[in-house]
Amino acid sequence: MNQQASTTDEPISSWRLKSGVAVFLLSIVLPVFGLIALPSLGLSGAMTASVSGALLLVAEALGLCGVAIMGKPGYLYIKRRVFGFLKQYGPPKEVSRRRYNIGLVLFCVPIAFGWLSIYLVDWIPGFADYPLAYALGGDFILLLSLFVLGGDFWAKIRALFVYSDKICSSTARQVE
Repeated sequence: MNQQASTTDEPISSWRLKSGVAVFLLSIVLPVFGLIALPSLGLSGAMTASVSGALLLVAEALGLCGVAIMGKPGYLYIKRRVFGFLKQYGPPKEVSRRRYNIGLVLFCVPIAFGWLSIYLVDWIPGFADYPLAYALGGDFILLLSLFVLGGDFWAKIRALFVYSDKICSSTARQVE
């Protein structure tokens, strides 16, 4: 990557960027439109599934074409803009002890409910009739907990899956 492309915020060629973004957005809209429009056409289930699969393949190809049209500088420009926007709404690096404890409760409750719900199905109101609603609610709470817990928790989760990561003795809790 040349020095000019990495130091400026503006992409090299604006027509390439605009057309690449248009093709890339089309690749996102196409499957969504297919999910909305196909069921209303009255096609058979097999035909709807086939057309949906074809739309997904076309969308993937359009996404790759959009990135190719933008080129590397355009793609990096869009990536910086999107992740810069999302970063301001992401979890903070450090959180207070109260927020961390609330996040841990939010993290553990859906997991415990998922394990116990199969055994307590008769005692949970509406669970047998609407299990998807309970599952989606638990998933939402679990994702919410990751944002409440903050960025340090993401590092702790990552350390579970990386063999070479070790706990530093300076950060380990000392028992008195």
